[in-house]
Amino acid sequence: MMLQRTATITRKTTETSVALQVNLDGTGLVNLQTGIPFFDHMLTLWARHGYFDLTLDVQGDLEVDAHHTVEDSGICLGQAVRQALGEGRGIARYASGLIPMDEALCQVAIDVSGRSLLSFDVPLPKSKIGEFDVELLEEFFRSFVTHAGLTIHIKQLAGSNLHHILESCFKALGVVLSKAVYIDPQRRETIPSTKGIL
Repeated sequence: MMLQRTATITRKTTETSVALQVNLDGTGLVNLQTGIPFFDHMLTLWARHGYFDLTLDVQGDLEVDAHHTVEDSGICLGQAVRQALGEGRGIARYASGLIPMDEALCQVAIDVSGRSLLSFDVPLPKSKIGEFDVELLEEFFRSFVTHAGLTIHIKQLAGSNLHHILESCFKALGVVLSKAVYIDPQRRETIPSTKGIL
């Protein structure tokens, strides 16, 4: 029986205190307390559609703005995914997909390569949803990618409603990452790289 791939990360700075747990082989259970309801909503979509269990508690300097909370959440989630993957034996490594949300359509492609690169091609028709600065989500993705060691391309192909556009991005990231980290029983002991290491 395969051991579940889990990780626990804590990070404390003068700006935030973050406690995060992730299970890559979960069922989509979430327990989120970031103080930013819209951000919690997006992370819930990521976890539920990727079947990742995610617990995240952040005490951030929201009296300044949401930047540090969002960025540090991305750092910790990236560290947790990288730690939970270990050597990456048996994983599919590559995955891509198109995920619609009503009129919005997002394309995500992932390489679990150990090399960090984000291509974020998502024109934002507005700067805010409620009080939330949506430009912070690119910072989240960049922090996540950098610390997870992933190459990720996120591209908006259609959409006019900003909420729908961002939902499709987070759903697509969850679905596609789940496929990329899926362990193929036929190659369980193989590291998917000609280098022998990710």
